This record gives sequence, structure tokens and C-alpha cells, in this order.
Amino acid sequence: MESFKKLIIKELEDGSFSQTIEKAGLDSLIPNDLLVKVKYSSINFKDALSASGNRGVTKKYPHTPGIDAAGVVMKSNSEKFKIGDEIIVTGFDLGMNTSGGFSEYISIPSNWAIQKPGGLSLKESMILGTAGLTAAMCIDKLFKNGLSNGQVIVSGATGGVGSLAIMILNKLRIDTVAFSRKESAKEFLNQIGAKDIIHSFENSDRPLLKPLFSGGIDTVGGTVLENILKLVKPNGGVSICGMALSPNLHITVFPFILRGLALFGIDSAEAEINWRAYLWEKLSNEWKPTNLENICQVVKLEDVGAEIEKMLKGNQVGRVVVEI
Repeated sequence: MESFKKLIIKELEDGSFSQTIEKAGLDSLIPNDLLVKVKYSSINFKDALSASGNRGVTKKYPHTPGIDAAGVVMKSNSEKFKIGDEIIVTGFDLGMNTSGGFSEYISIPSNWAIQKPGGLSLKESMILGTAGLTAAMCIDKLFKNGLSNGQVIVSGATGGVGSLAIMILNKLRIDTVAFSRKESAKEFLNQIGAKDIIHSFENSDRPLLKPLFSGGIDTVGGTVLENILKLVKPNGGVSICGMALSPNLHITVFPFILRGLALFGIDSAEAEINWRAYLWEKLSNEWKPTNLENICQVVKLEDVGAEIEKMLKGNQVGRVVVEI
């Protein structure tokens, strides 16, 4: 039986968690529709949580994280996919309670997989990954709400979703204002296309502020989202997809009933497969960011632990792709 290597997170007797690279047999994978040889994965905040023992993400250990994977079908029990197909998997239960993409092989249901569009390489699909798909979902919601011009404010702008949202909007000729508390990130944010950068908001308890933005994409929640909602122009929309700062929101209904704002919650992990396929096609063509490589560093499986530590400390910028 062929063996392969994977990253394994184990819970130790003292309640801490260890990260090791170990060998396993293919028979250790739960049989499913597709056996996939993983070529690339990427590191997301949910992976960092899983690797540090967050029970809200992963319930049982030992476990292999990696909510993203791109690779080649090696065995198929599905009419939708044949051996040799290049596929993308993001979200669902991959890397949460199902052995994930930080592994040379994964075994998954066929309805988790998307045929890789021709306009993307496997590596590019993982530079995008869950972060790029989430950014695309946020943007798609804003467009369907009527966004066509003006400025869009993007919070968490140095992170995966934020930076890719800026790059996609820049490709589509929509101006962006980046919100980031990292004053050292000015060069990076200018490089990816931000037209302006702000590091703090006006300290105000007023229920509404002067409307400045046609829409917003928020990845952090808390007081940042509160301020964005106060600053968006009438009939605009705000897409929300994260809570790195806080899950709590303390705001009046005024932005919604006096300015007609729409608030769109984005759950990319469980999003409907046809919407995913539609957006991956967009991301491989007219929405494909220019110079994707500029926001990416490539690491080996053995380097994942160090990159996860950086992410947990808030020191990660852009995207980290794992070459398996």
C-alpha cells in the first residue's frame, strides 16, 4: 500500500498541541468518491485555528488541517470526474473534521470539487483559494446590489480576503480604500492597487457619519464594521465575511432604515456549488487579478507550522501557498 506524508496535529497530555510530518498509508483515508493527489494547498486563518486546537473548527485529534487543495484525480467513482482531471476544493468540511490539504492525498465527495478552469494554473488557484473565492463572493453581492462606480472600503486589507478583494476590484476599475492598522503596509497596499489607505476611524458615537463609500467589504467585524456601516452612501451594500477583531456588533438600525443599506453575510465554506463554479470561471478570466505572484510566498509542508504562528500573531501579509 502506497504511503504518503501529511501534517498531523496531535493533542498532548498537558492540553497543548503538536505539529509533525508523518507517513500514512492510503488505506488510512476514509473511502470516498475521489482520491486526489494534492499539488498545492494554502494557509488560511481557519487552518491556524485548527492547528492550535480550536474545537469550533476541529472536534477530534489527531487531525490534518488544510481547507484548500488543488490537485489531480487519481481514482474516481463519479461520472463528473475522470482520472487525470485537475480539480479545486475549498471549504465544506475539508481540513475541519475531514483530513485536509496539508497532505499528499485527500479523499473527498465529488460534490466538493470544481473542475479547474483553463485560465488558472493549479498554483494560481491556491494563491486565490478560499480567500479569493470569498473575496469574489463579496464583490458579486455588491455588484448584484447595484455597485458600478465610486469607492469601496476594504478592511483587513493586508490579509488574504482583503488583499485579493482590492486586486479584483482594481482589475474591474473600481477604486478601493484600504483599511489596515499596519502602517508599515503602505507599500504593499499601494502595490496591489489601493487608491487610498486609512489606519483609524473618527472616534464618534453618532449613529451615522458623512457618507463616503459606495460599498464595503469587511473581514474583521467589531468596531471596524460599525464604522464602515456608518460611512456607506445611501442604497449601498456591505459584504461581511470575518470576525478577527470581534463577532459583536453595536450599532443602531439607522444605516439600514435611513440610508437603505444592505448587509450581505458571506459563508464561502458551504456556498452552493454552481455559484462557486460561476465565480471560479470569473476568477480565471475577467476577474483574474494581475500579478497574483506578487502577494504570494510558496512554502513546503515542513514550513507550515512557522507560517501558522505568524498568522496567529497577526504578522502574515498576503497569501501563503503550500507546495505539497
